Amino acid sequence: MSDAVNIPVLLGSVRRNRRSAVVGRWLHRQLEMDERITTRLIDLEELVLPIMEERLRMREDPPPGAVTLSEVIAAGDGLVIVTPEYNHGYPGVLKNALDYILPELKRKPVGIVTVSAGGFGGINCLAQLRLVLLAMGAAPIPASLPVSRVGRSFSDAGPTDDKLTERSAKFIDELVWWTSAAAGEKAKASSR
Repeated sequence: MSDAVNIPVLLGSVRRNRRSAVVGRWLHRQLEMDERITTRLIDLEELVLPIMEERLRMREDPPPGAVTLSEVIAAGDGLVIVTPEYNHGYPGVLKNALDYILPELKRKPVGIVTVSAGGFGGINCLAQLRLVLLAMGAAPIPASLPVSRVGRSFSDAGPTDDKLTERSAKFIDELVWWTSAAAGEKAKASSR
């Protein structure tokens, strides 16, 4: 479909046995099956990003993983970040990855999926990540997808809770709406 929006999915953790990656891969498959969307999975574990010493665009010797991250996010019309909540916040590896980039996120709609073993689904992480993304010029969408009690609500095959499946469908619809709206505005601005 020519009007499909490009929305990569970023897995925001490298922790061993991370359940957020199971959620992220499942959501990525849902996006792949949606004809309104093209997508790519970005796994921070595969990018191997060193601690950021300087923003990507200011480096003469950029780490290859940071270049890949930048290119995939820049090519996207939107972005989904799937992240666990660790100690009431998001992982340091995700903040490190975001610090490499800045212009790639400008006015980019971002859907946030938070994952927690506890009962609140990572809402502290969600609130903090929204603030950081806003400060970077991104546009976190109002809808979110907190996944509580991930060990019970999610198996390797996907959600074990029908309500979570319903919420994810609504989240994807909102993500497509915001991303399509932003892509339309960017297209109008570039044709002027």
